[in-house]
Amino acid sequence: MAKRFSVRRQRGFTFIALACFFLLYLPIATMVVYAFNAGTTLGDWQGFSFRWFTSIWQNDAIIDATIRSLTIAPIAALVATVTATMAALATTRTAPYRGMMLKYSLINQPLMVPEIVTAVALLVVFSRIKIWTGYSGIGYLIAAHSAFCIPFAFLPIRARLETMDLTLERAAADLYARPWMAFRRVTLPLLWPGILAGFMLAFVVSLDDVVITEFIKSAGQETLPTYMLGRLRRTITPEINAISTVFLGLSVVIVTLFFFASRKKD
Repeated sequence: MAKRFSVRRQRGFTFIALACFFLLYLPIATMVVYAFNAGTTLGDWQGFSFRWFTSIWQNDAIIDATIRSLTIAPIAALVATVTATMAALATTRTAPYRGMMLKYSLINQPLMVPEIVTAVALLVVFSRIKIWTGYSGIGYLIAAHSAFCIPFAFLPIRARLETMDLTLERAAADLYARPWMAFRRVTLPLLWPGILAGFMLAFVVSLDDVVITEFIKSAGQETLPTYMLGRLRRTITPEINAISTVFLGLSVVIVTLFFFASRKKD
């Protein structure tokens, strides 16, 4: 009798998996360790210190970039989540129709197209709008981040809708509840974990974005990732490690919340 195939029992699979995790997380761990280096050289350990964490909170440029990032990310995530929720409802709470898969593909297109292509396309459009209107504020960054984050919010929300039992929604309709009332009292409470997960995922994507921000931002509109990129082009100090460590901790917290929100069933 032939043996049953199992990926988990293949020779060398465990070693390859451990090697991949090691190569992936060793540089991150090294960065976190050297964020607490008392010296000014990245590769020379000179003792434990919180010097660089104190330094970043006293740097006006870093504070300004952080405030801008924390202004853009929640607004962009909110716009993307609302749009993604409406799109998810339109593709799951209707009977299949011609063109539905095309719409689904268009919504997820930013995930399949290289990010730099999206950035160049947005740059071309926004440059014309800037000429016509004369406006050059951070509204363009918010719009660009919102457009890019829509598919990231769409996926968990649509997945949540596809796994929801329609019995309660049908029961509400049988009890003469109007569509809006059924949505507000039945669908929305059940969908809320997916909406929250989509919002947090979109927030993280917007907060970490570099490519689109580099193309769209105007002078004096540095976000924290683009500020760090600019610093790396000039000089590298443990201050960059400290910023990255704070960024990493924030991302881990948000992704953890996203994980638990995605697991919630009711």
